[in-house]
Amino acid sequence: MPDSENKHSTLARLLATLLEKEALDLHLAPGHRPVIRLHGVLEEVDTLADTMSEEALYGVASELLEGRPDSVDAALSRSGSVDGAVTSGDGGRFRFNIYQRLPGISIAVRRLEDKFRSLAQLGLPDSLLKWCDLPDGLVLVAGPTGSGKSTTLATLVDHINRHRRCHIITIEDPVEYLHASDQSRIDQRQIGVHAPDFHSALVASLRQDPDVILVGEIRERETIRTAITAAETGHLVFATVHAPDCAGAIQRIVSAFPADEQPGIQRQLSMNLRGVLAQHLVPADGPTASKNHDFDGGRRTRVILSEILQVNPAAANLVAKGQFVHLYSAMETGSKLGMQTLEQSLMRWVQEGLLTRPTALSYTRSPKVLEQRLLREPAPRRG
Repeated sequence: MPDSENKHSTLARLLATLLEKEALDLHLAPGHRPVIRLHGVLEEVDTLADTMSEEALYGVASELLEGRPDSVDAALSRSGSVDGAVTSGDGGRFRFNIYQRLPGISIAVRRLEDKFRSLAQLGLPDSLLKWCDLPDGLVLVAGPTGSGKSTTLATLVDHINRHRRCHIITIEDPVEYLHASDQSRIDQRQIGVHAPDFHSALVASLRQDPDVILVGEIRERETIRTAITAAETGHLVFATVHAPDCAGAIQRIVSAFPADEQPGIQRQLSMNLRGVLAQHLVPADGPTASKNHDFDGGRRTRVILSEILQVNPAAANLVAKGQFVHLYSAMETGSKLGMQTLEQSLMRWVQEGLLTRPTALSYTRSPKVLEQRLLREPAPRRG
């Protein structure tokens, strides 16, 4: 963290509070007390009762941006917000966004995990590890903001780093998880610091002899095109996309192109797309849910709802034809291949007592189907 030795700075106290309470997010705004998100709910911090003045807020922002050439106002003048990540003196890692508002500025800070988790600890199946052994192709991780996409990708990259001798390049905005080279050589690049944008960094990475490339987000047409080309030319590419489900992730990629180009993009994806994971992170409210999240002890306050598409020949054919609506049926019948529907994920958490049946029904796209399946299952035991 900038000024990490100053344990009494406002920023240091705020970050220490996030770590102490194991809260996920921190929100700062002028004229208001600091607010944290704890177990999915926003609440004021008792130990930091003072309201934040605009001067204090700019002081925190300056600390977060220490080491950069621009002042807070200069950094905000380009797009109205600025991203970054810092490490505190206590060793915690945090992502932040400083943004303009009426009046003044606000700051959002998210606490990141301080170590890599296994897929099982995250609540995801180990079958996803097969993606780490692929020699090439494109793998997409989809979901809304705050759904744990970066954490899942960090787990997959960490597995490759520990088990394969290859060159990994990550392109992120910002760099959230710090990897130390193990069996692999890993280089992490941050947008705005090491490269101007995702597309420029991705193009440059192809001249840096990578085996595996992680692209923090693909949304612009040229970035998508280059990612597909990289997968096509012998690289394993992981990328995130904002989409609600697997079919929506593929549609999001295709729809970025003009109508006359879309059939060609569908054909390219059918040959190079290897898998899609769509995930949502939701509060656990079942009888076995915990008030304190403990990955190692198995206690959960949140669960990942996941949908998994492994692109086999049948799924590739659907992608090539643009018949995305039928991909759900392919996932429904492809459990032996490691595929999973949202309803199957919901069923698992209900059976384990981490979600109540009403909550599960509120998240499904097919309430009648899920309700029929739940009626056939015994109610979970209270832990």
